[in-house]
Amino acid sequence: MFNIVICDDENALIVELKDLLSRYAADTGREFCFFEFHDGIELLENYQPDFDLIFMDIKMEKLNGLKTAEEIRKTDSTVGLFFLTSLSQYVWKGYEYGAINYLLKPMKYGRLKMELDRFFSRYQGREEGYLSFSNDNGKYKVLYKNLRYAETQKRNVLLHFDGQEQVIYKNMKEIASLLEAQRQFARCHASFIVNMAYVKSVENLEAVLTTGERVPISQPKRKEFMAKLADFWGDML
Repeated sequence: MFNIVICDDENALIVELKDLLSRYAADTGREFCFFEFHDGIELLENYQPDFDLIFMDIKMEKLNGLKTAEEIRKTDSTVGLFFLTSLSQYVWKGYEYGAINYLLKPMKYGRLKMELDRFFSRYQGREEGYLSFSNDNGKYKVLYKNLRYAETQKRNVLLHFDGQEQVIYKNMKEIASLLEAQRQFARCHASFIVNMAYVKSVENLEAVLTTGERVPISQPKRKEFMAKLADFWGDML
């Protein structure tokens, strides 16, 4: 089941696109669950990290599609995104926000099918492990592969990913249990867990990441961490 979002302020367009998508689902044996929104604000207020694909009109009155996409990309870098437009001059701007492609109105089934075939041929979506959470800043979907490390921050945990830092309202014990179930994560300190895929080297009691960041390694955790890191690096050869 794929969760498909249609965001457009024209009801007729939503109905038309749902019909075309339902035809595609029938032709390919896929199952779609549809979510309808009539402006960008409504979509952002009800955004879910398990959305797979968004079809969004560029020109909407309350909050246009480009601004909406900009906000979505702050919290979800993986969801598929097609822009809908009748104005081709907006097309190139859309690629700045990670659009897969654009669809010109009125839509044709042949073009839609071609784009969807291409999308699903390389889409991994929920097959790739991810962590979803909410905090005071919004809702986030973080692929495990993009999470560099986590550290204790007071009673919560600070996650470092995709060039940003966000608090998740869980303690380190909970986060460590979740992350260590993924083979690339290892506890290197009572207050830190690191993605070994980002570890470039170890210097004394610090793991040096490919980003230049340094994550502390505690003496009690060092032996176990180094063994896990050696196994992980060995598997990568």
